[in-house]
Amino acid sequence: MARKYLGGSGERLTVWISIAASTVLIFYGYDQGVFGNVIINKHFLETFGHPSANMQGVMTSIYNIGCFIGAMSTVWTGDILGRPRQIILGSTIIAIGAVIQTASYGVAQMMVGRIVAGLGTGMNTATAGVWQAETSKMRSRGKLVIIQMANCITGFSISNWLTLGFSFAPRDVAWRFPLAFQIFFTLCIYALCPFLPDSPRLLIRKGKYEEAYEVLAALEGHGATPDSPAVHAQFNIIKDVLDREHLSTYTWSQLLSGRGPSGVLRRMILGAWMQAMNQISGINVTSYYMSYIFINALGISELLSRILAAAGSVDYLVFACLAYFVIERYGRRKVMMCSAAACSMCWIVISIALGLSAHGGDQYKLGIVAVSFFFVFFASFGMGVLGVPWLYPTEINALEMRTKGASLAMSTNWIMNYMVVQVTLPGINNLGWKFWIIWAVICFAFIPITYFFYPETANRTLEDIDRFFESRPGILIHRNKIAVQLERPAEYIEADERIAKAEVYELEKKRPESIGSEQVETKETV
Repeated sequence: MARKYLGGSGERLTVWISIAASTVLIFYGYDQGVFGNVIINKHFLETFGHPSANMQGVMTSIYNIGCFIGAMSTVWTGDILGRPRQIILGSTIIAIGAVIQTASYGVAQMMVGRIVAGLGTGMNTATAGVWQAETSKMRSRGKLVIIQMANCITGFSISNWLTLGFSFAPRDVAWRFPLAFQIFFTLCIYALCPFLPDSPRLLIRKGKYEEAYEVLAALEGHGATPDSPAVHAQFNIIKDVLDREHLSTYTWSQLLSGRGPSGVLRRMILGAWMQAMNQISGINVTSYYMSYIFINALGISELLSRILAAAGSVDYLVFACLAYFVIERYGRRKVMMCSAAACSMCWIVISIALGLSAHGGDQYKLGIVAVSFFFVFFASFGMGVLGVPWLYPTEINALEMRTKGASLAMSTNWIMNYMVVQVTLPGINNLGWKFWIIWAVICFAFIPITYFFYPETANRTLEDIDRFFESRPGILIHRNKIAVQLERPAEYIEADERIAKAEVYELEKKRPESIGSEQVETKETV
């Protein structure tokens, strides 16, 4: 079995799945950063007839429409194809989009390439986090998704440094090669995903029990087999929750109108809005347009703007990695609220600095302040508002609805992403320093929203979260001890122990019968 999955089992297999899922996020981060650096290249602007700021915004943001459609498509294709094959399909579509973009000579052709690449990215981002969460142990789930997000920023950083380096290349090579480089990540996916297992939870839901036992044994490692008591206990816990939910017997209209099992609609909304918060924080104002902002809002030269944007991506990456050490220790709620508060403060300082500069202040010194707090914003965002919204939808949704819930969450992410990217260039041009106040207010609003409505998911199994919503908690959860405590509730530990004891009892009960039958068979043979 170990040989079957790239020679890995247990922790080693989890690492292989994490590498594959992280490659998807490197892919996404690269795509997110590359075009914003391409559109400031003078040869690119010449090739496309010097498009207006509004058209540049459309060329950039149209990618997110493709992502939205791609993420929504996984509602239907995600469970049919399974996690690895869905990612292979998404990566192939991105490669086709990359070819179209690289060969473009007109705005319409470039927009088609952007939409096609977006379709694949939407599929991949709606799938990778769910795959990671459903194959991870409880105490490492959050850390592994944070590693994914750090790798997303690795891709973003690669795009900044690569476009900086190729800005010195001759003419069209300067912008065509960075777009073509997306194909490299597709090849990495081809080398990994065909050889890795699907989610055992999805396999159980599809009735593929033998394969699910094999995958659970491989993920358990340490010599476990499909017949091991620990593997049977895990299988029974997952199947027990699925049997109680019976979500497949409900129509979409029943689920969305609240007539399905308790909390299903609420959980989908919580996951989707958490992803919305990730985008409306203003991060993609900086991710897509950092160089543009430095040039047009702060009056910095193109080369220095590229260098600062690349340096900012490294700052972003460092703090995204540091989130690894806090996500399980302090939980999703505290990390999200503290990060949101810091992001809001950064936008306030940036607004003040640019406002004073616009009214006759020392532009050089105030520009330094603004640039510094763009860097602080990257750090603040990377510590919490980056990772928690990507992790939360993979945990909060009902077991049988996890694919659909993650698809809805990612679709929300991409439509909000589109909105932010579309309004940024006109906003900077028309509102000036007042544009940044909007993001300060929005980030501050995340604090009470998280405090009152979002239960803690750290130190819980995915089945624990199902149990929590089965108990019909109220809408406001800030006074519910089980909802907000960081340590795993004792009730859930006891529930797992009861199921494990029942499994051991059943095995012990069967053992004498099997021994007796073996003895009879032996006598008959003799």
